Amino acid sequence: MPTPLSNRSVSFTDNQRVRLKKRIEKMYLFFKACRSNNKQCPVQDVLAPTVDKWSILVLYNLAYNDVMRYNALQKRVKGISSRMLSVTLKKLEKLNMVQRKVYPEVPPRVEYKLTDFGMHYAKRLTDLNFWLAEQVVG
Repeated sequence: MPTPLSNRSVSFTDNQRVRLKKRIEKMYLFFKACRSNNKQCPVQDVLAPTVDKWSILVLYNLAYNDVMRYNALQKRVKGISSRMLSVTLKKLEKLNMVQRKVYPEVPPRVEYKLTDFGMHYAKRLTDLNFWLAEQVVG
């Protein structure tokens, strides 16, 4: 016996939309559970604060160069002020994406590098950026 949907052909795009909606519902339930248990929310607490112009450039430079000192990083990230670089590095350090190492020397030497989480995050961001470029540029 035919089902009510048998007269309608379901396209691949329709199936993708249904799957996407289910994933979004699952994501919202996860976020709701995080908020009710006072846990970190992946989008609001990690993704949103790091997709600004400077954070992405700092992450990419650290991913490419492994370890960098403050002045070298400031030279590589064109246009960033000293204050903005300092704020960005502190934010990324607080999010466990960047590790700061201070050497007990005179003058003090400070190096920055990505944590394992920061490296995986930078890889995912590059995947997203390549996908965006393909969609925009063609």
